[in-house]
Parts: sequence; structure tokens; C-alpha cells
Amino acid sequence: MLNLTGLIIASYLVGSIPSALIIGKLFKKIDIRKFGSGNLGSTNAFRVLGAPLGILVQMMDISKGLIAVLLLTNLFYSNLPFVNHTPFEDITVLKIIAGISAVLGHTFSVFVNFKGGKGINTALGMLISLAPVDVGISVGFFILTVLSSGYVSLGSIVASFFFPVIMFTRENIFKVNIYGYNTLIFFSIAISILLIYNHRENIKRLLYGNESRFEKLWIIRVFKIKAPLG
Repeated sequence: MLNLTGLIIASYLVGSIPSALIIGKLFKKIDIRKFGSGNLGSTNAFRVLGAPLGILVQMMDISKGLIAVLLLTNLFYSNLPFVNHTPFEDITVLKIIAGISAVLGHTFSVFVNFKGGKGINTALGMLISLAPVDVGISVGFFILTVLSSGYVSLGSIVASFFFPVIMFTRENIFKVNIYGYNTLIFFSIAISILLIYNHRENIKRLLYGNESRFEKLWIIRVFKIKAPLG
């Protein structure tokens, strides 16, 4: 139990590292929380710090999920007796626990008064090792949504929603055998709900038409041509 607690705490602390805050102060000498939306995610980093530093923040946030899932679980696993009642191997269950802890750390960082980002990139890093095909399809939905709307937040919400839907469809309609599906589907639904909940303010702004749009990313546009009068 102590080792399991250690894994959870270590993963949470890795997830809590405020990448956007660190990069903003290191390269621009600013507190990113005082600019844009004030959020510590990569979207606000792109808006405030620019594309190169925004990409750096995004990579750091993704790496937090990867570090928790691929590194920390292996460090703790050898000394961690684990009673497992799921169809997963012990190490996979620990990856899920570590990944969730990292996402919660990113969202409620102990280093910045339990505030943080929306958790999309850290969740992406976690899920890549658990369900790479489903993640890849979800990323496709994200890209298509962003290119056709210019809203990164909407893309994140759509991708989060479709992740468990994709998994359910592949397993039950296309008969793809997803290992540990009966456990993973509930886990994916929980992650989806958490990520969408973290975007609740964005959803309100989208409904009222106040959400910030990335015009340069709004590539696919539908123009309405009015017929001439008379």
C-alpha cells in the first residue's frame, strides 16, 4: 500500500509541474496566468507565448503523462504486490492509476494553488500507451474540428467525447478485439467526462459566441453565397 501511495504521489507531482508557467517565465519573463485566459494549458501558451514556445509547452505536458505511465510504473512495479481483479496485467492497471494521477496533477497542481490546465495533453500522453489506435482516431477528430472551426477547445471537447465512442464502436460493431475492453471502456468514459468537465467554461463561451478563435487554424470554411435579388 505504501508503494502504491508512492506511485500515486509521484505521478501527481510530475503531472503538477506547471510547464506553461515555467516556459513563460524562463523565455518571456512573464506569468502566463496574467495573460489570455489565464489557463496553464498549451492553448493559452500558443496564444500568449507564440507557436514555438506553445509547442514546447505541449510536448512537456504530453511527456508528463508518458513519464507517469512508462517510467514511474516500472520504478514502483518491482516492489509493488498488487491484488488485481481486472482482465489487465498488473502493470497495465498501475499505468491507469499513474496516468489518472498525472492528469489530476496537471488539472489541480499543488505548485500553483491547485489550479492548472484542462488535462488534454497529459491525458494524451497517458492514453498513447494504453489505446494508441483509439487515440489516433480521436486526434483525427480533433484536427478536423479545429481546421473547420478554429476553436481548439471545441476540438478537445469533440476528441474527448469520441474517444470512448470510438473504442465502443471498434469492439462491438467492427468486432476488433481490444484487450481488457470491459475495464478500459469504463476508464475511458471517466477520463472523457473529466476532460469535458474541465472545459465547462469553454462550453459556456462557445454557446454564447465568446470563445477565442485561432483564425490561422480555421482553414476549412463554409461560405454562404446569397442569391441576387430580383
